[in-house]
Amino acid sequence: MLKTRTWILLFAAAALALGLLSWRLLGTPVEGTVVEVVQDGVVLREIDLSAVREAYSFVVTWPDGGSNTVLVEPGRICVAEADCPDGLCVRQGWLSDRGAPLVCLPHRLVIRLKGEGALDGVSR
Repeated sequence: MLKTRTWILLFAAAALALGLLSWRLLGTPVEGTVVEVVQDGVVLREIDLSAVREAYSFVVTWPDGGSNTVLVEPGRICVAEADCPDGLCVRQGWLSDRGAPLVCLPHRLVIRLKGEGALDGVSR
């Protein structure tokens, strides 16, 4: 009987820990989640994702005529369309309150988290 009760308590504790971890990792964006849209080392825009109320998009052009369409929604941002040869930036998906930056190498575009909580490299 004691063994069964112990297993039940261990299972409940593990389920609670897993639930808290999932909520933390998949939860709503952290207040003040700011991203920078940078092209060729120049910051074009800073966007507070927690302040976005309605979806909108904008186009970033490169001097050679190439372009990326950036889609911003409440709590997240992505490259929705690009005319670069490989289209990897589009397939990277959404950036929210954590994660690796979105990068389009042909157009030298980087969308990255700014400040605390942002990745400063691949080693995190």
